[in-house]
Amino acid sequence: MSKSSQYMEWAKTRSQAKYNLALSGVIGYPLAQLPVTISDLEINGANSYGYQPLLDALATKFNVESACVVHAAGTSMANHLAMATVLEHGDEVLVEHPAYDPLLEVPRYLCAKIKRFRRRFEEGFRLDVQEIERNLSSQTRLIILSNFHNPSGVLTDNETLKAVGELARSVGAFVLVDEVYLEVMFEKAPPSSIHLGKEFIVTSSLTKAYGLSGLRCGWILADVELAKRMRRLNDIFGAVSPFPSDYLSVVALENLDKISTQAKKILEPNRVLLNEFLDSRKDLQVVRSEFATTSFPRLLNGTVENLCTTLREKYETSVVPGKYFEMPEHFRIGICCETNMLKIGLERLSAALDEIAQ
Repeated sequence: MSKSSQYMEWAKTRSQAKYNLALSGVIGYPLAQLPVTISDLEINGANSYGYQPLLDALATKFNVESACVVHAAGTSMANHLAMATVLEHGDEVLVEHPAYDPLLEVPRYLCAKIKRFRRRFEEGFRLDVQEIERNLSSQTRLIILSNFHNPSGVLTDNETLKAVGELARSVGAFVLVDEVYLEVMFEKAPPSSIHLGKEFIVTSSLTKAYGLSGLRCGWILADVELAKRMRRLNDIFGAVSPFPSDYLSVVALENLDKISTQAKKILEPNRVLLNEFLDSRKDLQVVRSEFATTSFPRLLNGTVENLCTTLREKYETSVVPGKYFEMPEHFRIGICCETNMLKIGLERLSAALDEIAQ
């Protein structure tokens, strides 16, 4: 039984490079730009089952009751806590393929019986409701997916998600939707899928879109009674979160428009650069995304392993090998770094692609 994530180990220890195109979240937002001073902070505060101003701010953001909000240490812990609450040993779980590694490893760690439903490259990585239905059974207790899809960046509309919810309801299952990348649509984002029915559980954080990873401000949105169970279960996982982080997260949420503006100044020109790069490469096939922070092209010439080795050793540049997303013929490019770094990194990626094709 797996008790670790190979991707996370790679991301923490081997992804760094001078030109880092492996990032999937916007570069860090500086504390100095938040309207807060050291005298505003306290080490301790009333946050036993969540800091109420933070729960209220998230409830307002998503138009839900604050009792539906569960605070967690980032999206990763939010996903773990949500799954641990609704799954029992041996329960059947449907997980998308390809998948973000921890979304697969957590139910495996929880000793669930895992089945897969495919999001096919040839079909634009779309979420296929009929594919889910074919794999659904009376034993299914949870359907797990991401929106935007990680790694492809494909958006699933709420009508499709609603149909998935109806399937889940028919067998008494939940639908867990990791919406962390949906935040990068900012004001254009559709309503959270939490509003599609009580069978939906939604996770997200301030990490990817806003450059606030260090706050570890993640959350779960769920039905009131289910949210209560999650808080109680978290007593044996995280107990309470660091109060300074909770306070700063409230400040960040109050200033999200300003933070979003800075993120857009990074992402918008970077998407132009990415599309120009993709237009120039006949050796790559890709499903494009209008808003996502990542792209997941398929390599037509040579191997991704050779590409990544050449790219790192000769060109001081990193991308994410597709093997960490169960598709070794693909690799993931992130556009979250400074624009000049992305420009140089893509030039080096082009040079490495040319080299391995010779």
